[in-house]
Amino acid sequence: MITSEALLELTVRAADDKRAEDIMALDVRGISLLADYFVICHGNSEKQVSAITSEIVDKAHEAGVEVGRVEGKDKGKWVLIDLGDVIVHVFHGEERDFYNLEKLWSDAPLVEITEWVA
Repeated sequence: MITSEALLELTVRAADDKRAEDIMALDVRGISLLADYFVICHGNSEKQVSAITSEIVDKAHEAGVEVGRVEGKDKGKWVLIDLGDVIVHVFHGEERDFYNLEKLWSDAPLVEITEWVA
């Protein structure tokens, strides 16, 4: 069983491997019952959003993590990946600006992830 912190690192590194932009991790343990962490990032094209999503799902499977639902992949604008303790939001850049989840979850502390990204 992988810890939620290890799953967070795996997720951030996978997103970074596909050049996801402005990767942000929020610690929602004290705020939400849904998960321990939210990861928010974006790509600049539907193709990149799809590549980021596939990389995260593939790395999770390799680590033995049960991937719950993956919503929105066919549209490539906002993909939600349910990894249990970590929920990942992969946006197309314009959609990220519009929905502004960072503001919605502004009570959640940011997780320091700089050592995991290039």
